[in-house]
Amino acid sequence: MGMSNKKMPSINGQEWLHVFRSITGSTNERTMIADSMPKGGAGNSAPLVQCECAQAVASALIIANMNSLPLDWAACISVGGTNMSFYIVKQLPVLPPEAFLEKGNCGQPWVQLIVPRVLELTYTSIEMTGFASDLGFHGPPFPYNEERRHCLKCELDGIFAHMYGLDRSELEWILDAPAPISSFPGLKSNEIKEFGEYRTKRYVLSAFDLLDRGEAPELTGKI
Repeated sequence: MGMSNKKMPSINGQEWLHVFRSITGSTNERTMIADSMPKGGAGNSAPLVQCECAQAVASALIIANMNSLPLDWAACISVGGTNMSFYIVKQLPVLPPEAFLEKGNCGQPWVQLIVPRVLELTYTSIEMTGFASDLGFHGPPFPYNEERRHCLKCELDGIFAHMYGLDRSELEWILDAPAPISSFPGLKSNEIKEFGEYRTKRYVLSAFDLLDRGEAPELTGKI
């Protein structure tokens, strides 16, 4: 993986780019925010994430990893100001490529669990048709449904918790460490205000538990 803060119209002629937000803060709901965007100019506030081979799949896996809750915990305790600096990003515990080929308790390789979820979260506009096509999907964009998207994100968090080798108590601590540490206070406070509970905690632990029992971490219809 290589990163650049130069303005670039594309990567090797692709119709899509992957970026992360450089302006952040440890009190935000999430500290590391990475996303996909149509081909276009990208400045200092959206440094590019580049993959040198197997670009679409590799990019999907890296973006999912960078947005995962375990990695965000590492980012949260590393950022002291409002900048996600390159020296911080380069030290974050991004998993090696071979880790995604290993099988989870449900019998499927992690890559097969991750990529379809990244595709659905990313491909909600025709501007990202190139990315979907590069991943082998040629259907229409997915509908933008907040509840469904939240389930998919929490499923990915449960998957990555397993990939990082966390047990349930460690995941609970990362999700909701007691004061004065307070893992994700902004996220917890906002969800309690809106939903009357720390919804992400319940969803992520549910996905983690499904995988622990050897089931696919499908939350839709089970939460």
